[in-house]
Amino acid sequence: MEHTVLVVEDETGIRKAICIYMKNQGYRVLDAPNGKEALEIIEKEPVHLAIVDIMMPVMDGITMVMKVREKYDFPILFLSAKSEDIDKINGLNIGADDYITKPFTSLELIARVRAQLRRYEQILSLKENHHDNKDCYVVGDLELNTLTKEVKVENRIVHLTPKEFSILELLMKNPGRVYSAEQIYETIWQEDAINTETIMVHIRKLREKIEANPKKPVYIKVVWGIGYKIERMEP
Repeated sequence: MEHTVLVVEDETGIRKAICIYMKNQGYRVLDAPNGKEALEIIEKEPVHLAIVDIMMPVMDGITMVMKVREKYDFPILFLSAKSEDIDKINGLNIGADDYITKPFTSLELIARVRAQLRRYEQILSLKENHHDNKDCYVVGDLELNTLTKEVKVENRIVHLTPKEFSILELLMKNPGRVYSAEQIYETIWQEDAINTETIMVHIRKLREKIEANPKKPVYIKVVWGIGYKIERMEP
């Protein structure tokens, strides 16, 4: 399978160099100087991995990745001149899969890209082969069946209310995507979100039912200041 790598970097020299590295590895390569143009490419072309600079004009990498994660789950590797831990945490929280700090070597970048593509292929294979129907969603040891309305944790059935099930279903169908409390409320309740405190209550109850330690959740994570997500992980 030929993989397509999208390189998003505003510095022409760096962008061209990365494109050369990727082409030399046999990848099909697309490139863009900012997040806005990258999104336009993604809408038209199949992309299997994106290498994205954080600081860019027109649309920065953070904004771009948040928009990408609304629809797509291919791996994203962030580039940044900053090395502070908080930048790494922010980048990974909003949907990036890996993080590399400038300056970097071609060998390091290639190794990171190969690792992410290999993991992505494994996940796609698991999705295709783990269940013969599209009624079941699996994240780690958490399993949700939309046909039987059953939820299992480590093969143990967990009883949820209809609203709890709907919230979990929304998050599990879109692993890695961050939903604000307003988005969850409006999607599940089908009305404008006036008071989202009920979402906090439902999330707390969900955690009590599916998490081994609700105070240290493995599945439903808070992205501070943004919302909630289900972590992407292999079953």
